Amino acid sequence: MTETPYAGLTPAAVLDSLDAVGLRGDGRLIQLNSYENRVYQAFLEDGRVVVAKFYRPDRWSDAQISDEHAFAVELAAAEIPVAAPWSLTVDADSPYASTVRVTHPTLATVEIDSAPIRFAVASRLAGRAPELGDPEVLRWLGRYLGRLHGVGAQSRFASRLSMDVATFGDSSRDFLQGHDLVSPESAGAWRDLVDQALASCRAAFDAQPLRTLRLHGDCHPGNILWTEAGPHFVDLDDAVNGPAVQDLWMLLSGDRAAMSRQLLDVFEGYEAFADFDWRELRLIEPLRTLRMLHHSAWIARRWNDPAFPIAFPWFASPSYWAQECIRLREQLEAMAEPPLGSPA
Repeated sequence: MTETPYAGLTPAAVLDSLDAVGLRGDGRLIQLNSYENRVYQAFLEDGRVVVAKFYRPDRWSDAQISDEHAFAVELAAAEIPVAAPWSLTVDADSPYASTVRVTHPTLATVEIDSAPIRFAVASRLAGRAPELGDPEVLRWLGRYLGRLHGVGAQSRFASRLSMDVATFGDSSRDFLQGHDLVSPESAGAWRDLVDQALASCRAAFDAQPLRTLRLHGDCHPGNILWTEAGPHFVDLDDAVNGPAVQDLWMLLSGDRAAMSRQLLDVFEGYEAFADFDWRELRLIEPLRTLRMLHHSAWIARRWNDPAFPIAFPWFASPSYWAQECIRLREQLEAMAEPPLGSPA
């Protein structure tokens, strides 16, 4: 993968790409916050406002992106509010038509400096962050996710990743160790703690067979926009096959008592639309542990992208890895406790 994957993706190149599929901008373009991809809000001559996502090269295959898009379209057809991708066709009258080809009904590829970059377009959805301290908001989010999971359970992704220990834990550990990215001062302790943590994660996942379904996969509050009409999601880029609880635990915060109360509010809404296997609650802390490891490996895999050392300057410092050792010890203690919702 090139170290500067978006070097040629200038504002003019973005507008030209949209013009090639018949979406003519009026010149106004706003880059939105995204480390992984490049996402832009574009104002069109006809008054519409769209969001164009240019995918990081070599991260996902066409088949994996098609899985994501098909799921979003399916959710929208079920009247579940998501930012579903638009159908795209090359506009033969555009002077930039020769630079773009449509590779899937909702996915196009533009050649920039002889390198292909895939992009998709969706309607702009506005909103604010959800008030997760409000029980009614949690119940509403529970209803929303219950509906989403009802659709997600109807089939499985053919090409997306699965939320499991091997994919998100073992591979993250192996990458960080294989590239000597952990500071020497913490490397030995970190390796021992990671191995213990992954053994605990594996025991939790292996305790009994788990039902898996299509998930949002990265259901943190930053991916939820709230309006007077309720919530909607704006990003399915990390959609996976996995257990339902993966889409629920990131809505919880605070101490054990607070999370237990929040959990009851979420499930009051959720179980109006979908059944939940309460045995999955034992996965909350293992899933948190896997997310920690995956996040470190994600930064490491992108370190040659100039945007990442700027955004995460502390990553290469010894203090970061010392802190990660502390967090791993805390996770080992948390995974040894009874599952959330059980008597302490």
